Amino acid sequence: MVSSNTRYVSQLTRNTLALILAGGKGSRLFELTQSQAKPALHFGGKFRVIDFPLSNCVNSGIKQIGVMTQYKAHSLIRHLACGWGHMNRDLGEFVELLPATQQQSEHWYEGTANALYQNIEFIREHNPKQVLVLSGDHVYKMDYADMLAQHVQTGADLTVSCIEVPIEAAAGAFGVMCVNKGNRILKFQEKPEHPCTLDERAGYTLASMGNYVFNTEFLIEQLLKDASNPDSEHDFGKDIIPASIDNNKVLAFRFHDIENHQQPYWRDVGTIDSFYAANMDLIAVTPQLNIYDDGWPIWTHQKQSPPAKFIFNQPTRRGFAVDSTVSGGCIISGAMIERSLLFSDVHVHSYSHIEESVIMPKVNIARHVKIKHAIIDSGCNIPSGMEIGIDRDADIQRGFRISQEGVVLVTQGMLDALEIDNSISHKVKINSPVSV
Repeated sequence: MVSSNTRYVSQLTRNTLALILAGGKGSRLFELTQSQAKPALHFGGKFRVIDFPLSNCVNSGIKQIGVMTQYKAHSLIRHLACGWGHMNRDLGEFVELLPATQQQSEHWYEGTANALYQNIEFIREHNPKQVLVLSGDHVYKMDYADMLAQHVQTGADLTVSCIEVPIEAAAGAFGVMCVNKGNRILKFQEKPEHPCTLDERAGYTLASMGNYVFNTEFLIEQLLKDASNPDSEHDFGKDIIPASIDNNKVLAFRFHDIENHQQPYWRDVGTIDSFYAANMDLIAVTPQLNIYDDGWPIWTHQKQSPPAKFIFNQPTRRGFAVDSTVSGGCIISGAMIERSLLFSDVHVHSYSHIEESVIMPKVNIARHVKIKHAIIDSGCNIPSGMEIGIDRDADIQRGFRISQEGVVLVTQGMLDALEIDNSISHKVKINSPVSV
């Protein structure tokens, strides 16, 4: 956790409007985002991904927040209404939903910059001194006050939050900032194959975290200019930042822990493998992302479930979990849970064995099931005796999705299709003529 060393910034945070981009489809997550936006994904046993930037805002003292939604936003909107409707508007605090409603044109949001352009009157109405633009689909803990302080102290027009990442990890994956010794951005590269390197740290580059601080007047000026450009894709990374660099003061803010000299935790959970890995990070003895930190809590809304329950203590039928996290409402009935993360209201029946897996809410796992290195989506009913993540060829034949790193994704839709196929196959066998 990186804490602010400059508490005078309370005035800065009070005069800052945060806008969270939460309309992303998350197409590389495939079936996980088939019915919901990426920021609405369940994460870490009890949270949603959107809870991280929202909690960072509140913990940083920024309590004027707009959330821009678009793609399949129902579950996200419901979560925000239930979990984030407690702000006190009498004190100027709010988390306000900003769905795509064609405010400035007859089109839906056509890019990250266009999303803000279509809410330009919302920005003008609140008239903040700074606008903090945040991605709604990253997992991390960050005090935005430090970035705001640097932005104001340096007289920047635009500040881009960056993190140092290895060259090979950034290549083709992240927007990259080329900077001078004063952290002034000289060039922006959008997912380059050969990123520019840091002079002071060989083999590393500065990757954009998708978080920006703008002076409000400068932001509105850039949004209007971009909206009138017929060749623009209306995207911050592709259009706004590159167009701002030459004639304005655009700086990078380096997100790092000065006191402990450690790289802060930050993950883009945009693929099945990265989503799986970020969840599994939490079961480490000392996780890099400390969700047990009372000084920087991650706020959320969750169902009021009873405590997790572990039953049966027989040699061949013992309910237990080790090196795992198990949420409320779970019943582990004579089953073994190892190195796994179980969300709320999961029921694992006797003689089943779950290893290195992420089990989403309301999953029912019948008896004699083996699951390893898998993500089981919400609401799945795993039938008795099924093995997942044990035989790759069998998983492929069943229609389960297997990621590049071998994580098996199972959804109820896949299980339903498998049941239909099995039913058809069974009928064919029954109706086939018998050879004598």
